[in-house]
Amino acid sequence: MKELAKTYSPKDFEERIYKNWEESGYFKADAASEKETYTIVIPPPNVTGILHMGHALNNTYQDILCRWKRMSGYEVLWLPGTDHASISTEARVVASLKSQGITKKDLGREGFLKEAWKWTEKYGGAIINQLKKLGSSCDWERERFTMDEGCSAAVQKVFLKLYADGKAYRGLRIVNWCPECKTSISDIECDYEERAGHFWHIKYPFADGSGFIQIATTRPETMLGDTAVAVNPDDERYRDIVGKTIILPLMEREIPIIADEYVEKDFGAGMVKITPAHDPNDFEVGSRHNLPVVNVMDETATINQNGGKYKGLSRYEARKAIVKDLEESGLLVKVEEHVHNVSECGRCGTVIEPWASVQWFVKMKELAQPAIDVVTSGKIKFIPKHFENSYLSWMENVRDWCISRQLWWGHRIPAYYCQNENCGHMEVHENEVLRCSECGSKMKQDEDTFDTWFSSALWPFSTLGWGSENKTEDFRRFFPTQTLVTAADIIFLWVARMIFSSLEYTGKIPFDTVMFNGLVLDGQGRKMSKSLDNGVDPLEIIDKYGTDALRFMLVSGNATGNNMRWSEEKISASRNFANKLWNAARYVLINLPDDFNEAVIPGFLTIEDKWILTLYNKLVKDATYNLGQFELGVAAGNIQDFIWNIYCDWYIELTKPRIAEGGESALSAQNILVFVMRGMLKLLHPFLPFITEEIWSAIPGCAQSIMVSDFPVSNEELNFKNESENFGKVVNAISAIRAKRAELNVPPSRKISYEIETSGDNFDLFKSSAVFFERLASASGVFLSENVESSDGKAVVVTDSARIFMPMGELVDSEKERGRLEKEMLLAQSDIDFVKKQLDNEKFIVKAPPEQVEKAREKLQKAEEKMQKIKISLEMLK
Repeated sequence: MKELAKTYSPKDFEERIYKNWEESGYFKADAASEKETYTIVIPPPNVTGILHMGHALNNTYQDILCRWKRMSGYEVLWLPGTDHASISTEARVVASLKSQGITKKDLGREGFLKEAWKWTEKYGGAIINQLKKLGSSCDWERERFTMDEGCSAAVQKVFLKLYADGKAYRGLRIVNWCPECKTSISDIECDYEERAGHFWHIKYPFADGSGFIQIATTRPETMLGDTAVAVNPDDERYRDIVGKTIILPLMEREIPIIADEYVEKDFGAGMVKITPAHDPNDFEVGSRHNLPVVNVMDETATINQNGGKYKGLSRYEARKAIVKDLEESGLLVKVEEHVHNVSECGRCGTVIEPWASVQWFVKMKELAQPAIDVVTSGKIKFIPKHFENSYLSWMENVRDWCISRQLWWGHRIPAYYCQNENCGHMEVHENEVLRCSECGSKMKQDEDTFDTWFSSALWPFSTLGWGSENKTEDFRRFFPTQTLVTAADIIFLWVARMIFSSLEYTGKIPFDTVMFNGLVLDGQGRKMSKSLDNGVDPLEIIDKYGTDALRFMLVSGNATGNNMRWSEEKISASRNFANKLWNAARYVLINLPDDFNEAVIPGFLTIEDKWILTLYNKLVKDATYNLGQFELGVAAGNIQDFIWNIYCDWYIELTKPRIAEGGESALSAQNILVFVMRGMLKLLHPFLPFITEEIWSAIPGCAQSIMVSDFPVSNEELNFKNESENFGKVVNAISAIRAKRAELNVPPSRKISYEIETSGDNFDLFKSSAVFFERLASASGVFLSENVESSDGKAVVVTDSARIFMPMGELVDSEKERGRLEKEMLLAQSDIDFVKKQLDNEKFIVKAPPEQVEKAREKLQKAEEKMQKIKISLEMLK
């Protein structure tokens, strides 16, 4: 029989166990299996990324579901992979080259891509090894990459179909342009930050010299591209000037005054400048009125030739120069302070420039409706459900999707343009087009690549073989997938796009359930970030506490979809739980007889045996339900509570005298101990895979890995309702006694007599249970009565089935205890006075950090509760 080490040390076995799982093929899914399938595709992390707490939380959730389903008899495929992360990876490669004095242009496209592939091969895959460290039971033989041959083929196939169906088009539109990354990005890849700015009020003179109008703007540099001023058609104030022209200040260009319903009559003066090239709303107005689009900036947000004398200035340099010139020319009326939201690039933090640019787009209206329908009909469920609201709101108001990016790393758009300026022919083709079919001139491929999310949108089916000439067995067997586990912050970037893409190209939903995980925040409730330097490295935590402790901390005590705060105290508590389990298992196993084989439930069961079996059976039923409802935190909490409080603190203690006595009663107790331990290890395995495997391998009769054992199923034969309820009364009574003794500071070694007042069936129950009070409540004697005449000089505890009286003289030395309590009272009062004074100080409430104020309030509450308990104890001593 294998003996567990005296000390729980996860470093001694976690790596060995994971290697054995891999080598045994336990993670591998069999497409030929006749079992019902369960499939999860991993949200692909950046190929050059490193594991952070968000990955740890997300992948722990996925692994729990996969291990549970695998043990429940499903053919489970957890498909792993990585994303090429075009902007992020290209930025890193560019930075690496820059440190060597090399630019992208120095290398050219092909040379740069060679460097990008080298970079990916060198640094890519590190996160995969880190996911293994986390215990992820992915089918690593099926690992995919968004730029591998199969995924690339699917991307091309989809784009060709979109173009053929008229759903992909190339046109001039306003995009979010990052002057640092030099590419367009989507709305949902932008961050928004409140910043202090200004409203500059500027005079625009009428062309006929009859006066001027006043326009306010937060971005004076864009006025260089103004092509109109607009008013609301229903605004009586301006009806007479619609159709007139004004002179654009500094540029001396004549532009019209137009009427458009976009303008809000009650906002400001009810008059706005229209700059179609640098504002999305203005672009729409310009399109309705056929206004010219005058782009005054280049890709670096530097003023171009359309900006007159300001050419060559950065947008902010131009702003200063323009304001100065306006002031000197008498056209600047006033400047007002103004706080507004500023859009920033989510990658580099640069302020985004709305910029008119020729890009590729996907028409979204037709694609969005089916994706809305499958959610409103319940075919796809969101957990928590409230995320459906934000999804539907976005889908119902979705704009055409800009899918082109001005990057080299990624899937290049298969569009070819004739180099003959007089021809202008374009072709979209899966194969390289060298000559124009219209004029015979040379063709050149589009320089742009697809948005990273264009390929990621195909992930659930492209990874399973869709897009290849013959759809693979994996696609037929494992698609649609069942569950997607992802962060809520990419619900639009990824989740929505997978849903409409799957419906459009496969005719099926990509998954039936989306489970959202929250964010892991720091101890102060802030998002972990490099700028705050408040991140916690999961690998360091694993090294210090073990993988199981990290996993359990992440999943326990938190509702699905909620953010959670990182806590060193919580991770330590999770480690303590694992240690408690280890010590309990070691005790049970070293006390088994040498010839002990597989545990069986004996024919004769004591009341405490029936109690533990009933509670265990209920736990199986509850945990299975919780997992099925994606209540992983609830399931983890219930399992922990059973192991710690029921199995370790109660049942092991209850059976110690039986085991010490030996004989049939001892063997019966040992069988129950091992039977329940096997079951609770199986329940716990999805959450704490390593420690459960190590303990499992030491249990007699457990030859195979716990990974391939059957998940427990509730069994009515283990439900002893009456006996369990009755013994529960005994447990409650002993618990109440223990609590009172602790309150009165009575050491466990002091034995006292108990007088129990009860009646009816409970009288016989407590009479037969006297031995339990002796073992677990330090009773020197137990006396039963249906009516205790006097409670004088006695402490009393009350349960739903009895009143228990304890002579105060046996419990404490009254004078000594009174002195101790009076000292405690003085200390408690001192704490109360200090914190009250602090909270009564208005400056403290206003200036102190909110978390510090909250801690003070909690401290006061605890001090007042302590004071109340001291007063009750002193009263009892009287």
